[in-house]
Amino acid sequence: MNSEYSADPLDVFRDWFARGGTDAVVVATATKDGAPSARMVLLRRADERGFVFFTGYESRKGRELAENPQAALLFYWADEGRQVRIEGAVERVSREESESYWATRPRGSQLAAWASVQGRVIPSRDELDERFRELEAEHEGRDVPLPPHWGGFRLVPRSYEFWTHQENRLHDRLRYRLENGTWILERLSP
Repeated sequence: MNSEYSADPLDVFRDWFARGGTDAVVVATATKDGAPSARMVLLRRADERGFVFFTGYESRKGRELAENPQAALLFYWADEGRQVRIEGAVERVSREESESYWATRPRGSQLAAWASVQGRVIPSRDELDERFRELEAEHEGRDVPLPPHWGGFRLVPRSYEFWTHQENRLHDRLRYRLENGTWILERLSP
């Protein structure tokens, strides 16, 4: 294989992520019947336990992950000519982890999480703005608590695929898959 690829795919991911310069990632989910959906989220942590992002539990992705706790993450860095796809089971992070991250969020983002019923139809923008103003007044001079409908998810990887662009279209594709607790590295045809 390529010497750039260590035995641990998380090491490779961390190197690529550091070079990529963005924490934006596509997360793909599906309903229990298999209807797919994808959207951008921000990666907040990547460690030996998995990849963490935060959202509304009642959002479309939150509902889909509750009924089908499997997902894929896709990182793409056009300037680097690289992408990484990571697939695995998804679990909620602990309430303590969500509270810890919540405390780092800007106050406006905290209030927005309370004001918005993410992904639901609303009568008007004015109504959303009014709800935000009401919450600002309600929490003036005190901390905004973590809503019960908001928190983190952790994707626990079972496979990683590292893709590098090649001008001749014979792209370099390597996949790590977890088998009996060991990462197996395989080269894939482009």
